[in-house]
Amino acid sequence: MSTKVSIFLGLGANLGNRRATMRAAAQRIREVVTDVRVSSLYESEAWGVTDQPMFLNAVARGLTDLQPLELLEAMQSIETELGRVRNARWGPRAIDIDILLYGAESIDEPRLVVPHPYMTQRSFVLRPLADLAAGLTLPDGSLVGEWLTTVSQDELRRIEGPSWAD
Repeated sequence: MSTKVSIFLGLGANLGNRRATMRAAAQRIREVVTDVRVSSLYESEAWGVTDQPMFLNAVARGLTDLQPLELLEAMQSIETELGRVRNARWGPRAIDIDILLYGAESIDEPRLVVPHPYMTQRSFVLRPLADLAAGLTLPDGSLVGEWLTTVSQDELRRIEGPSWAD
């Protein structure tokens, strides 16, 4: 029997029926990941390429026995099923599912970098992550809650509590 690893996934959507797609993504994640809990749902400005629709964002926490690249494949499969088309970095998307954290591991592979390299710069990741685990220690020894104090949350708006995913 393999040991389950605690993971955190970032979810975002800014095309189509964002809420329905986010809910469908959470449901599909529950088919692959156990003990899933979700943060509140937030709306935010786009990051990186800013000339695009507003995003809905959330974070999901769960347990998996999948290896990191297997988890990546599973999340990309969900994205594809839900209409994700990969054509522009940081561009509009029906759904985005990022592996933010995989246990306490640091992973640096061509297809996967964990912790997510921009996680500590993005309020739309840090705020929902803090909803679930403000005291979480990242692989570098820093705390999620400490990082949250370093980013502006002015453009972030809480839309709904964790029931959005039910």
